[in-house]
Amino acid sequence: MAKKEALHSDKAPKVIGPYSQAIKSGSMVFLSGQIPLDPISMELVSHDIAEQTRQVLDNLTAVANAAGGTLDDCVKLTIYLTDLNHFSVVNEVMETYFSSPFPARATVEVSALPRAAQVEIEAILQAG
Repeated sequence: MAKKEALHSDKAPKVIGPYSQAIKSGSMVFLSGQIPLDPISMELVSHDIAEQTRQVLDNLTAVANAAGGTLDDCVKLTIYLTDLNHFSVVNEVMETYFSSPFPARATVEVSALPRAAQVEIEAILQAG
């Protein structure tokens, strides 16, 4: 069985529960879901969905960098939205962070997210 290694970035928000920011196992890196918290203040960045999505992707970028990778190494995303009407805005923001070939993805609507966030994204990276 592959050894697990916890990964951490001070440039991403501190965890708010009993979990790791990311776990590396073999050549795969599993990034825990990020919500739009500012890493310094630990407060939501905004109530605007585009700004929240940018912060989530910035937080994921910081954790991916701590793993020695980038979002370009992402093979799978799961996006959680409290309102699927925000789907097109999230897509527009994502196009500024990812290039083709885009990662596989699932997007689901949920009734609530921690800290009243409107978006949470988790990722799986293929380590080089």
